[in-house]
Order: sequence, then C-alpha cells, then structure tokens
Amino acid sequence: MAQVPCYPARVSDEKMQFHRMDDMTTEDFAILRHVHEENLAALPDLLLRLLDDLGGDEAYPVDRRTHSIQAATRALRDGRDEEYVVMALLHDIGETLGPLNHGEVIAAIMKPFLSEANYWTLEHHPLFQTYYYGSHVGIDPNGRDIYRDSPYFDRTAEFCSLYDEVSFDPDYPNEPLETFVPMVHRVLSKTWTPPSGSTS
Repeated sequence: MAQVPCYPARVSDEKMQFHRMDDMTTEDFAILRHVHEENLAALPDLLLRLLDDLGGDEAYPVDRRTHSIQAATRALRDGRDEEYVVMALLHDIGETLGPLNHGEVIAAIMKPFLSEANYWTLEHHPLFQTYYYGSHVGIDPNGRDIYRDSPYFDRTAEFCSLYDEVSFDPDYPNEPLETFVPMVHRVLSKTWTPPSGSTS
C-alpha cells in the first residue's frame, strides 16, 4: 500500500489577533489567506489518505481501495481525461464520512475542481449504481429514472456501467496508485480566493 505523506493543516507560526471577524485587520486577513492556501495544498494528500482508509475491507471481492483504483485504471485505459480519471479514483472516498450519502459528500468536496458534468456524476452515482443491485435489497433499481431529463443522465449511467459496477475483479491488472497521485495533485491545483462576500 502506498504511503501518503501527512501534512499539518498549518505550518506557519503566525497567529491572527482578532476576537471577532468584524475586527479583522489587513494583517489578520493575510494570515487567513496563508492558512487557506496551506489547507488547499494539503487537500490532495488528505483525500488520498481517505482512499487508503478504504483498504482492508474483506467483505467485497476486492477492498474498496482496490475497487477505486480499478475504476480509475479502466477510465485511464479508455482514454478519459485526467479530471474524469481522478473522479473515478475518488468516487467512493465519501463512504468513510457519509455512508448514507457518500456521493454528495465527495461531490461537495470536489465541486470547485470539477466540471458541472463530472460533479453531477459524482453526486448521483450511488443512486445510479442501485440499478445493478437494488432488486436484491428492496430498492427500486430504476430509481435513477427520476433524473431521465438531466443532460448528465446517460453520462452517469455510463460511468456506473463501464467503471463502477464492473470494478470488483480480483484478477484485473490495476495500475499502481502512484500512477494517479500526480493527477490528483494537478486536478486539485487551485489558487485560493475568498468566497464572494465572505472571508471564511
């Protein structure tokens, strides 16, 4: 298993001096910007650690870490663009924090870095995946049909068909995680700017 480095959220010794945000000074805001930039720089490795946390689950034919790498490997070998491949790699890491809504969890984290189409696919893939197993657990396998009018319906159905539901094959020759680490860093490479009308 690849070792993902662990970085602190903030390495600066600087400390903001305000007690309430409407008293922030320009100097405080400069430190705040630095904190956010450091957190943004640390995000790829944080997400990769969450991916590593999916390893070791013996209930599945392959653990969910391997499943995720396999989905990304299939997407890469099909010539999908880098953002799509990263989406495939990280699509299930929200299961650790949101077992009942993992698609929404990871989609919310990745939204600033993804196209609208990839964001929608990431958010809705759990429902679309029930097409393959819903009848066994008392879930309507056609629940995804409520989104038939979405321009991303076919794209999300294709993602599940080609990369998600098939990627539990213990004999499939996956790429090593190291193949994808630079991609994750590139896709999540973004300059932090304050949200409109807010500093937090």
